[in-house]
Amino acid sequence: MIDVRYINKNFGDICAVKNISLRIESNQVFGLLGTNGAGKSTLLRIICDILYPDSGTVMIDGRVIHDNPEVKKNIFFIPDDAYFFPGATPETMMSYYSGYYENFDKNRCKYLINSFNLGITRTIDTYSKGMKRLLSIILGISAGTPYLICDETFDGLDPVVRQGVKSLLARDMDKRGLTSVISSHNLREMEDICDHIGLLHKGGVILSEDVSTISDKIQKVQAVFMDDAKRIETENKLDIKSVNTVGHIYTYIINATREDAERIFSEASAIYYEILDLTMEEVFISETEAAGYDIRNFIKE
Repeated sequence: MIDVRYINKNFGDICAVKNISLRIESNQVFGLLGTNGAGKSTLLRIICDILYPDSGTVMIDGRVIHDNPEVKKNIFFIPDDAYFFPGATPETMMSYYSGYYENFDKNRCKYLINSFNLGITRTIDTYSKGMKRLLSIILGISAGTPYLICDETFDGLDPVVRQGVKSLLARDMDKRGLTSVISSHNLREMEDICDHIGLLHKGGVILSEDVSTISDKIQKVQAVFMDDAKRIETENKLDIKSVNTVGHIYTYIINATREDAERIFSEASAIYYEILDLTMEEVFISETEAAGYDIRNFIKE
């Protein structure tokens, strides 16, 4: 388990991370989401002890990671701008990492590099951005660490490769209990892989929930009412996070259980209502809008 406790980090007068506390349970995929400049990359680097917090601690399986090489060996970090030695080949990087990570699986690494047609002796400088990203992920998975920390995991990967990477992560979760922390702006890619999501905004946490429980607490309901009086009466009974209108159709995102939503809208004698599946993108938008991050604030004229 990764236990982040009251982390703060400033860069001059800019607050990058503010009083963040998170618990990342073992053997799960933790999706770290956030608005632009929310502090995701900073937090990931603090978790890996690449950056030092101004205050607070990070514990890995009950041990403080700061200045602790033995604990650091349990984590492989894949940054957004992965670094490779100048003129290096996949074979070069494999040899380097296998010297640090005692459980590095060279045979598996070679197999995956060949399977994805990366070329074990090809110079990495000739790779595309997506190929470099894929090689980083293969090296990370092959390291055999209990924890894999990925910043913008799927950036630059084509749809087939993305599915392949998801399958590899799922396999290692099943076979050896891998815990993955994944930061991404591609919310649709995160929906079918994450067990838990943490949502950052302005350096703080505004949501940390198991994906399976979000649907128990937040509902998306589409409805058509007989008249405005019935609509207003119903809205007064709802804890509304956001509402959109197209003609006579109202689409609500509300804080409620499915049962409560069913009861309120059935009592409203609505002409039509339906509880719809809520996407991670809609959760992101509704939570950040509630925190004041609203597109309408950016396009006022």
